[in-house]
Amino acid sequence: MQHLSDDALLSLLRDLESDRVERKESFKGDVPKKARQAVCAFANDLPGHNAPGVLFIGARDDGTASGLDISDRLLLALADMKTDGNILPLPVLSVEKRILDGSAMAVVIVQPSDMPPVKYDGRIWIRTGPRRAIANAQEERILTEKRRYKNLPFDLYPVPPASLDDLSRVIFETEYLPQAFADDVLEANHRTYAERLASCRMIVSPDDATPTILGLLSIGKAPQDFLPGASIQFLRIDGTRLTDPVIDEARIGGALVEMLRQAEEKLKAHNRIAFDILSAPTHRKDSPYPQAALQQILYNAVLHRTYEGTNAPIRIYWFNDRIEIHSPGGPYGNVTPENFGRPGITDYRNPNIADALKVFGFIQAFGRGIAIARQEMEKNGNPPPVFDISPSMVACTLPGKRNP
Repeated sequence: MQHLSDDALLSLLRDLESDRVERKESFKGDVPKKARQAVCAFANDLPGHNAPGVLFIGARDDGTASGLDISDRLLLALADMKTDGNILPLPVLSVEKRILDGSAMAVVIVQPSDMPPVKYDGRIWIRTGPRRAIANAQEERILTEKRRYKNLPFDLYPVPPASLDDLSRVIFETEYLPQAFADDVLEANHRTYAERLASCRMIVSPDDATPTILGLLSIGKAPQDFLPGASIQFLRIDGTRLTDPVIDEARIGGALVEMLRQAEEKLKAHNRIAFDILSAPTHRKDSPYPQAALQQILYNAVLHRTYEGTNAPIRIYWFNDRIEIHSPGGPYGNVTPENFGRPGITDYRNPNIADALKVFGFIQAFGRGIAIARQEMEKNGNPPPVFDISPSMVACTLPGKRNP
């Protein structure tokens, strides 16, 4: 991430015509919304600066300080713009308190995205001079073309054997698009089918309709024909060892939505709820495992697994005393075995799959899955999840309730 010196920041702060700068006196009213629009526009970098954009909080339009108190609470609220899931793909940004010309300001530095177009609240925001605007069809095509020359993550790699016929237009137009874009954007949309697919990163470009890994996993008719490991294997074992009898098994495939829904139904079927009508004045539900914890660990496995260089599925082993979920691929990026699971420590091997899971409603905000699982396990009376981290695998064990 490119670091900007105080001199560089002061130069940008005082440049009143720059399209790489926005200034806000505070972070109240509609400013949080406008700040997210600015982050989205800086990430798209339509002018092609290949340099970060900067949002100054605590600065007037003329570049002078407004005297805003730069508190930890404000800095946390600004950092939340990165992970609240409203800007997709997730932006790369840093938030700092800086002393510029003797005055404190909050500085948000936004890096140009490797995966444009970036959307905020279903709209593609860009900078046109010192003002923000929503991209038109031509500008959206330019952003899509820019992506072809970037160093792409694996989930945007093309899958040459696949063709446009291997993608489901019904899923794309009835399930994905209405959740990915605002209604007014869809109503004004005059783009071709190929242009819309390319804008959503489902194919390489309007001129090259080869599906990407993201496209096959999100809206593919039979993704496992091309990505055989992109599936979930479920085993219900009557015992506590892998060698004990198997009483139920399933290989769950399909695109992301179908695969996750089927896996959730399988987990619900075995997570039988008991009703206690004796020990309390009202009926009390009691389940072996909290469903929310199962969901979060399942979603994390699908999101963070590696799809590169392996045909191994995600494996779910349901024993009599525990559930184990094994996800191919070790920690990635900023996440290490030492800091795994700590609040605020996250990185994305598959940032575009993260985008799709957010669009389809499986993820509400990023970086909270393990924390939610721990909380739900405690509320349900289960011991906390246990993680076994290796370079090639992340295994999560959800222990059953202890006998009273």
